[in-house]
Amino acid sequence: MRLVVVGAGMAGVQTAVSLRGQGYEGELVLLGAEPHLPYDRPPLSKDVLLGKAENSRFELDYGGLGVDLLLDRTATGLDPEARILRTGGGELEYDRLVLATGARAVALPGQPAAAHLLRTHDDAVALRTALRPGARLVVIGAGWIGAEAATAARKLGCEVTVVEAAPVPLAGALPAEVGELTRRWYAEAGVDLRTSCAVGGIVDAEPRLEGLGGSAVLLTDGTELDADAVVVGIGARPDTGWLDGSGIALDDRGAVAADAGLRTSAEGVFAVGDCASFPSARYRTRLTVQHWDNALHGAKVAAANALGGELVYDPVPYFWSEQFGRMVQYAGHHRPGDELLWRGDPARPEGGWGALWLRDGVPVALLAVDRPRDLAQGRRLIERGTLVDPSRAADPAVPLKAAVGG
Repeated sequence: MRLVVVGAGMAGVQTAVSLRGQGYEGELVLLGAEPHLPYDRPPLSKDVLLGKAENSRFELDYGGLGVDLLLDRTATGLDPEARILRTGGGELEYDRLVLATGARAVALPGQPAAAHLLRTHDDAVALRTALRPGARLVVIGAGWIGAEAATAARKLGCEVTVVEAAPVPLAGALPAEVGELTRRWYAEAGVDLRTSCAVGGIVDAEPRLEGLGGSAVLLTDGTELDADAVVVGIGARPDTGWLDGSGIALDDRGAVAADAGLRTSAEGVFAVGDCASFPSARYRTRLTVQHWDNALHGAKVAAANALGGELVYDPVPYFWSEQFGRMVQYAGHHRPGDELLWRGDPARPEGGWGALWLRDGVPVALLAVDRPRDLAQGRRLIERGTLVDPSRAADPAVPLKAAVGG
């Protein structure tokens, strides 16, 4: 049997590793669109951007694993009935196929080539050369990636302005009252954060520093921000456009609509990681989780089911972000109407603080800022669906595992 995995990021590599770990001995092909050996993405906005590491490659012996690694091979089309994958380097027949093509960073309409995205190894290397002491950096978007880029740039001595169209940072991920609490982090780090500011365009300007191209970021209120470098961090979308005409069902956000076993609408085709969504019985909705933890654990389920298993994938989503000297962790999935409890005082951040969301007294999500023990204990409560005593759960002196009750 030939099993082909499309995409050589965390989800694709871990699928290949899991297939071998679960006893698969047939032909195994791993297809990567980039020319680089497969690598981990989280370090790109941290150690690689800071120059502490040249790359973030996975330390794997692909030959020893019996993996036929095909690099610089972009998937261009799929014929599920004939079981043929079309690529820039020719066609590949398969018996089982795993889609792990990840997501693409969203660019601004008409974005010039000089503006940086931060999604790939090449993106990080290109941006790293621009982050010089005294360089003026404008970051468009105050989401997770924007905050991490601003954090690295300040560590490297850049002057940083962050522009966000929403009224508060992290508007797409957290409720306004929670996202607003991160505003002071920017000020403390010496970052000029401008919210409720929409970008009208980016144009070339006279270069100020040798080797860097000058730019001006035009805001819709008429303001012009001079920049030696610009980073666009306004989100990512599932990389599924190449599936047009294949008949593979997508959801309303363009992700592959997998079932609870990560099977797609086509026989013998599975999907995992950033490019896929799955139904969550735990949260009673369809989830698309574009984070490292989902790619890691979803791969094990996709591999098992590609080999004939019947596993169900319904995780408690988890991710983390390091920004402005703080470790920010989130587990679960909240929605409007969930009860919000605060743990600790965000105005007095010594010892960290957090936010816990309850639904009918049961934790469904947790944000922890510099409180890793809260995250570990709260995640277990969410996984088990444990009823908690709200008054004890809101007391930062009480370990979350001791807040059980009702």
